[in-house]
Amino acid sequence: MLTDYHLHLRPDAIEATPEAHFTDERLGQYLEVAHRVGIGEIGITEHIYRFTQALEVWDHPFWQEWALDDIDAYCDFLASGPVRCGIEADFVPGREEALSELLGSRPFDYVIGSVHFLGDRSLDTEQFTIWDERGDPEEIWRRYFEAIADAARSGLFDIIAHPDLVKVWGRAERVPGGDLAPFYEPAVEAIAESGVAVEVSTAGLRKSVGEIYPSDRFMEMCVEAGACFALSSDAHEPDQVGYRYDEALAFLDRHGVDRLAVFESRSRRLVSLEGEEVLS
Repeated sequence: MLTDYHLHLRPDAIEATPEAHFTDERLGQYLEVAHRVGIGEIGITEHIYRFTQALEVWDHPFWQEWALDDIDAYCDFLASGPVRCGIEADFVPGREEALSELLGSRPFDYVIGSVHFLGDRSLDTEQFTIWDERGDPEEIWRRYFEAIADAARSGLFDIIAHPDLVKVWGRAERVPGGDLAPFYEPAVEAIAESGVAVEVSTAGLRKSVGEIYPSDRFMEMCVEAGACFALSSDAHEPDQVGYRYDEALAFLDRHGVDRLAVFESRSRRLVSLEGEEVLS
């Protein structure tokens, strides 16, 4: 069974209102595309920083700017539809207890953990960017994968999103030279220890890097470590649902992966790509 577990109903435009994006009509557009491309189950996972309650976790200026929606209204809306209720929650070191309280009191089917910031500097936006004249790629990559390792071990998340997001800009002097496996190793070790699922995401095919998250080498290491995987597109518009899944399926096949993680009420099962349940 194919899934798309990383979908955003909220458009990128900051001025969009809940009345415009948390609607049956917009959700129906996502479901229509999913059905057309053969996806059996989808989940909505808005960014946590788009909810006012997230400011109890972190009050970074970027979060302050985007925190416009109510998380409980969001959960109530999804509860009435035929989709999984998820959220994409940033890992913020030192704020684990606050994040646990926010997530634990809501009826999520799964929580995707991501790392978009190192300290107060952003990895994938020009605003607050870490990639300035002081941004040493080797140091940034080391810190990023250490943060992914900490996120995996935190126990807060069911899936680690776009696990090598740090490559988002492509080479452009933002990738260390030589073998990248030593950078991946802390994250892979933590993934193996924690059992958290790893997201295979086609979102990278829409970015400057132009490749799936994770890289072939990172994926190979995760498979060797016994990881399980979730499949996603990170769509922000209906026409991005299942984006270039033919390439994702070829990627999974190349790495010998024939089953995916599915979730309900924070409980995980494994199913084959044909939809049959697999004993984990």
